[in-house]
Amino acid sequence: MSASRMPAISPSAGGVRVERVVTSGTLDHGGRGVELENNTWVVGDDSECVLVDAGHDGRAIVKSIPRHRRVRAVLCTHGHADHINAVGEVCDATRAPSHLHPDDRFLWDRLYPVTPDRDLADGDVITVGDVDLHVIHTPGHTPGACCLYAPALDVVFTGDTLFPGGPGATSNDHSDFPTIIASIRDRLFVLPDETVVLPGHGEPTVIAAESPHLQDWVDRGW
Repeated sequence: MSASRMPAISPSAGGVRVERVVTSGTLDHGGRGVELENNTWVVGDDSECVLVDAGHDGRAIVKSIPRHRRVRAVLCTHGHADHINAVGEVCDATRAPSHLHPDDRFLWDRLYPVTPDRDLADGDVITVGDVDLHVIHTPGHTPGACCLYAPALDVVFTGDTLFPGGPGATSNDHSDFPTIIASIRDRLFVLPDETVVLPGHGEPTVIAAESPHLQDWVDRGW
């Protein structure tokens, strides 16, 4: 496992900024090991922050955050292992509560014998510094997939729901392509065009760059 820290990539509002910690690890996928890199997004000011997802390497994620900076919460965009397999270690080290939509509890339960500390629900607002993160339930990749929209920063954290070039995979028995398309169309593409999309893997994009291609994704079927 490895991790790297990248500088803030979004404008700050009231001292709140967004930083990215990239971790990597190998997961079993149908009997073969698959190497994955995941983004953990750190949102906050100099005194406190929240984490969006925590995959692969909890120690590296914790080490990337100065000790004086309080971790208020670990917010899980969905329950796939590469997004939550470091949540336990991070929460134990920082005493921060874990948050997950209850529709993804069946995925969480595959890794952890205890429940998440708190539920995420559509319409919830989580405040860090003077910035609000609005929870948007966007099922499709998983039943409980959620995005987190920060209007003051013009960013949305999309987990595996939306990437540059299309939606997240819907090849699992708990995922559904028409559902993820509806989530993207009705919940994400209504955000301002300039909103920066910060996904769970890879590089950012913006709503304006992706929304014209929705029908192309529908036509290709993935």
